[in-house]
This record gives sequence, structure tokens and C-alpha cells, in this order.
Amino acid sequence: MINKIFNNEVLLSIVIRHSYQKEGIEFFTSDDFSQQLGYMKRPKGYVIAPHRHNLVPREVVLTQEVLYIKSGKVRVDFYDDDQKYLESTILNKGDVILLAAGGHGFEMLEEAEIIEVKQGPYCGEKDKVRFDPISSKQAIIK
Repeated sequence: MINKIFNNEVLLSIVIRHSYQKEGIEFFTSDDFSQQLGYMKRPKGYVIAPHRHNLVPREVVLTQEVLYIKSGKVRVDFYDDDQKYLESTILNKGDVILLAAGGHGFEMLEEAEIIEVKQGPYCGEKDKVRFDPISSKQAIIK
């Protein structure tokens, strides 16, 4: 199951639920995304030819990140660029999320292990603006 979360026409997030399966390969992001997210399922014996990646200059102007929920349960809250709360979703063990635009916050509903992948180099506090979270009672789970 794939869930795409939009604010107006802007893609905020792509969630790949742990139950998602499909033969072959599929990318969920457009070619212009600075963080590419795909899924592949290949049969035993399938070979991906050895390869290397070329040095290709790229300009990254927005940090996009991918989170893999290794264990636990996490509520993700989505905000627009003006820090206005929009909605929330629950991520469970095995789910993957691409955070593509807007703001986001998290509440651990259970102890959680999360693996994060994002572009570097990390710019410290210049990389983000922090703001107050919503309360659990305000969460609108979709």
C-alpha cells in the first residue's frame, strides 16, 4: 500500500507500508526529486549487473529525508511551509516514509528504532526551523 500526502498540489510525503509488494521495480518519486525512493522485488537468481555511479554535479536546495521504522510505532504530523498543522499518519514497524516538502514532527507512540537517510553534508541548525508541536489531542489521523 502506497500513501501520498499532498497539501494543495505539493507532495509532502510518500509512505510505503510494510505490506506493499509488487514484482519488478517501481520508483515513487519523479526524476527531479533530490531524494529518489523506489522499491524492487526480484526472484532468486536475479542479477543486478555490477555498476558504479558517475560523478555528476547536483544542486540540492531542499533536504528530503527517508525514514525506515525498524521497530515501534510513530505518529508523523504534517505541516505546511507556514507551520500550519495539516494532518497526521501512523507508521508501524517496517513502514518507510519519504518526507519531501513542508514541515513534519514526530511522537513515539511506542519505543521506536528509526533509520534515517538524507542528503549531506549536514548544515546543523542552518538546515531547519524548529517550531512548537501539536498536542496528541489535536492530531487528525488519516
